[in-house]
Amino acid sequence: MSLLNQSELYTIADIYDLPDGTRAELIDGQIYYMAPPSRKHQSLAGELYLVIANYIKEKGGPCRPYIAPFAVFLNRDDRNYVEPDISVICSPGKLTDKGCNGAPDWIIEIVSPGSRRMDYYNKLFKYRTAGVREYWIVDPDKNRVVVYNFESEDISDYTFDDSVKAEIYEDLSIDFSQLDF
Repeated sequence: MSLLNQSELYTIADIYDLPDGTRAELIDGQIYYMAPPSRKHQSLAGELYLVIANYIKEKGGPCRPYIAPFAVFLNRDDRNYVEPDISVICSPGKLTDKGCNGAPDWIIEIVSPGSRRMDYYNKLFKYRTAGVREYWIVDPDKNRVVVYNFESEDISDYTFDDSVKAEIYEDLSIDFSQLDF
């Protein structure tokens, strides 16, 4: 990820003015370009999305899952725009045709070599302060899943051999050893 110009503050309008096909995120007025995801990254995101979407479809309720690219206007301002790998939004009033206005309930980011610092530090802070309830960092290079439950202030560390419980649901666990990626 590279910055355009660290001294200038950008807005969501600048994101929309980027050339078609250019993926970038905006955090505190700084633009961060995103490299295309690897095949493994996309496969893992797809597997996780399917498990979550099937669970939500079976259980019903107001929650809706979205897979990147999906726009999240994190702080309802014009200086923060992210595209989490997976977002689960349980407040239908936050959803518009453009994406989600405000914090999703659950976000999953899959770490890429170029996103490591962003996922483990910048986004962790932004998601917590914006009101995200649960944040998973899925790191394929380290076979690691870190779960941040911001409501209870718990942090749990898992491997890809473990079954990981989604804290926003009573009975959803994802067995990473059963995922095919």
